[in-house]
Amino acid sequence: MFDRSDVFHVRNDISKIIGSKVKLETNKGRQKSIISRGTVTNVYPSIFTVQLSEGPDTSRKLSFSYTDVLTNTVEITLCD
Repeated sequence: MFDRSDVFHVRNDISKIIGSKVKLETNKGRQKSIISRGTVTNVYPSIFTVQLSEGPDTSRKLSFSYTDVLTNTVEITLCD
């Protein structure tokens, strides 16, 4: 879904989905991953934020850098 050729393209692709519901799979190393769902809320020059929409703490926001997406540390999938 995302053009992973450079950070500029990743940032542009994520800025197009502000307000969309996404599923995030975060690689924590040693075959551990965390799956969370939320809405992309803001895009900044170095990071983007996601407001969680499920779980016990729905007021929680997560932030990720564009290099996380570029290096496949975070995988983003649009939800329908």
